[in-house]
Amino acid sequence: MKGLFITIEGGDGSGKTTQIELLMNYLNLQGYKVCLTREPGGTIISEKIRTIILDKTHAEMADMTEALLYAASRAQHVHEFIIPKMKEGYMVICDRFVDSSVVYQGYARGLGIENIEIINRYATLGLEPDLTVLLDIPAEEGLIRKKSQQSLDRLELQADKFHIMVSEGYRKLANRHKERILSIDANQSIDTIHKTIVKVLEAKRQLL
Repeated sequence: MKGLFITIEGGDGSGKTTQIELLMNYLNLQGYKVCLTREPGGTIISEKIRTIILDKTHAEMADMTEALLYAASRAQHVHEFIIPKMKEGYMVICDRFVDSSVVYQGYARGLGIENIEIINRYATLGLEPDLTVLLDIPAEEGLIRKKSQQSLDRLELQADKFHIMVSEGYRKLANRHKERILSIDANQSIDTIHKTIVKVLEAKRQLL
């Protein structure tokens, strides 16, 4: 069986973790080979880069440094984990991927969407998800959910304006890639969102 690459995107507080867990459970019950990973991270090297990126004491980090560190982490992740797992027939579910960099660094940081896409095209060897699920939530609501947590990382601590631009950037990206990105209103019930994801995923599976 051909492997499938599924990415889950959304602003902070959009409910990605909950939907990932539900999707993992569903696919396991259906007998699929499934593995979960995340970005930045997924390998020993990539996780070390993640620590550098998200450390809230690194307030002086330049925006381009941030973008290139994400790409470096992703390059190792794709090479060491994602592609090998897909070749083994796994359904790979990844919490964030290139779309996050395009939105956070390309759009919200102002580095340019095309610039970030070019950098990551090299980093990923051109790999794209078969399906991307975008959990769309107003930035203000997502921030309320996220700030109820005790510990926030460097990106989560950015000004509210930054997170509003992230939400806006995701919507623009979803409009550009309607064939790949499934945008879902994250204010719906957890079960409704899950059933929508499963329905679209199974249809996509039949086409591959």
